[in-house]
Amino acid sequence: MTNNRGRAAETELASHRLHPPKREAFDVPGMTNTDNKGFVRQVEEYRVTEFGLYMSRRAPGHPRFDHLESWLLPALGLRANIFHYQGGYREGQRLYLDVGEFAGPDDDGRWHAEDWYLDLVDVPGTPPVLIDTDELLEAHRDGLLDTAQCVEAVAIATRALVGSAEHGNDVQAWLDAAAGGVVAFRDHDLPADGAR
Repeated sequence: MTNNRGRAAETELASHRLHPPKREAFDVPGMTNTDNKGFVRQVEEYRVTEFGLYMSRRAPGHPRFDHLESWLLPALGLRANIFHYQGGYREGQRLYLDVGEFAGPDDDGRWHAEDWYLDLVDVPGTPPVLIDTDELLEAHRDGLLDTAQCVEAVAIATRALVGSAEHGNDVQAWLDAAAGGVVAFRDHDLPADGAR
């Protein structure tokens, strides 16, 4: 029998349930990107390499950034993003790494992403910061990720942290070395201070 206190705890727990893992589709032949909410956005550039998929697209109507560059890197279990923020939002952040499962192309030339909650934030000159560990644990609690997926998510994040440290906390240098090719973004050849 559940008392009032137990019902309140159950209600609180239910209200804090996490969203399912975010899934996206990258339709290279169709030049579109479908986000986890089903919104289809036009893509300006796709680049398919032996080690991953590069995407560059605008983000019309987004309140914080107006352009997104992403690399899906299946062998690393990472999606590396650069959000081109408006008005200096999150100044200093360069790369934002999503941990998850990334695959492609399928028989129709599409790539797929499933985000496993953990993220790493790269502020050049400092060690990357691992965030959203609470979301990973809540996802496991809620049955959204199984134990094997959670263990793999932690292993992916650990490899990224260790690899970056071995490259002097230069996440870009580690990505280039670990991916098997240059993980090139629009600013890849710019000086560290961003000057042109």
